Amino acid sequence: MESFRRPRPSLSAFSVLLVLLVNVQLSSAGECPADGRTWVPYGGRCYHFVHGAEDLLKSYSYPHARSLCQGFELVTIQSPEENEFILKYSPEVWKGNTNVWLGMYYDTSSERMRWLGGQNSSYANWERGSDDPSDLVPVETCVALHTSTGQWEKISCVDEVENGVICETSQKELTPGRRKPSMALTVLVVLSVVVVMAISTVIWFLQQRRRPGVALFTPFEYLPTAGGPYHDRAGLVEAEETP
Repeated sequence: MESFRRPRPSLSAFSVLLVLLVNVQLSSAGECPADGRTWVPYGGRCYHFVHGAEDLLKSYSYPHARSLCQGFELVTIQSPEENEFILKYSPEVWKGNTNVWLGMYYDTSSERMRWLGGQNSSYANWERGSDDPSDLVPVETCVALHTSTGQWEKISCVDEVENGVICETSQKELTPGRRKPSMALTVLVVLSVVVVMAISTVIWFLQQRRRPGVALFTPFEYLPTAGGPYHDRAGLVEAEETP
């Protein structure tokens, strides 16, 4: 008789797809600086929100703010999405309203405000009245972002101090040999696969229980084969008992 093999639960297509998607994401992602500080990736850039000591008043001059970036530059905002990202992430680091130094300065050659690093962008989010005449010396004009409104204000680079500093750099592209997932992401993938397999197993057992006449665990019964030693002995006994 042909034996019937009941189908067993297997790795679902969803878990396989999950692993593939994670691998694709890892292969296309870059990395942020590994200098012991917390860098937040967003849009191909990396951001370090300077937290500072809890019990000390946050007060940074413009030169001090730039020095805290340690080889990187102050944040430059190129789009409304980037501006919104900073506003949404700031409460994760600072309490209350924060005024953040931006990496912008007055360029004497073009006589206009420019981003550090020479980046060009048409996006700006100036507060109302920013173009009005002021007492600020052009070459001493810097910019601060108010997290309460998301708008930018022109302030003095020399006389003002602010309580927020964000450093920024671009993500480094990784070569195929250096691409490696973080431990947290690896654990997340493994747990996701385990959970999916467990759910698949439970569903399989429930389906088997609903099928009438089908047992989850089929009992095994040993039946001696014809021509075996037991069969030969039984035949001998039967012959002796026959008159």
